[in-house]
Amino acid sequence: MSDFIIGFITDWGYLGIFLMMVLENIFPPIPSELIMPFAGYVAAQGDLNLIGVLVAGMAGSLLGTSAWYAAARLMGLERFTWLCNRLGRIATLSEADIDMAYHWFARYGVLAVFIGRLIPAIRTLISVPAGLAAMPLWQFLGISAIGTLLWTGILTAAGYVLNAGYHVVEAWIDPVSTAVVVLVLVLYIWRFITWKPIKDIG
Repeated sequence: MSDFIIGFITDWGYLGIFLMMVLENIFPPIPSELIMPFAGYVAAQGDLNLIGVLVAGMAGSLLGTSAWYAAARLMGLERFTWLCNRLGRIATLSEADIDMAYHWFARYGVLAVFIGRLIPAIRTLISVPAGLAAMPLWQFLGISAIGTLLWTGILTAAGYVLNAGYHVVEAWIDPVSTAVVVLVLVLYIWRFITWKPIKDIG
């Protein structure tokens, strides 16, 4: 995958960065930790403009994350709750869980979106509760833009400064991404094992 990403950006420039970042936000296994540092390295060589790289990366990231937001917004909280009830143990979410999460997100959603955009693997997932909670689009995009600019800016700057050693960034961040994914899986497995259906009263 690394060779494909590097080749794609080399061949397509800003458009390649944009498309890779769109896909990275729709399909998280594609690593922004490689895309933006490499783009920063290319900018350091003078083949691309640094500002252009940042704009392409940020625009692609926002478009990709908006797809998840839109899907969740279209589904709506009521349909999501119905689906979770139908899936039972597989979803590991009860109506009480969803209601609690909804009210929590309504209170801390802005902070959650901002911080979420800075955490590998969570960067994509945070769009779903934002959509389900019907966070205003302008607010979602505004907070996401700030977090995205910070994230892509750090990665691009690292690649720009490290030059040919841009790949070191991925080596440092990859364990964090793996740890987050493992933590999410462990939490899901624990909830799957301990889940109990709510019995009807009466």
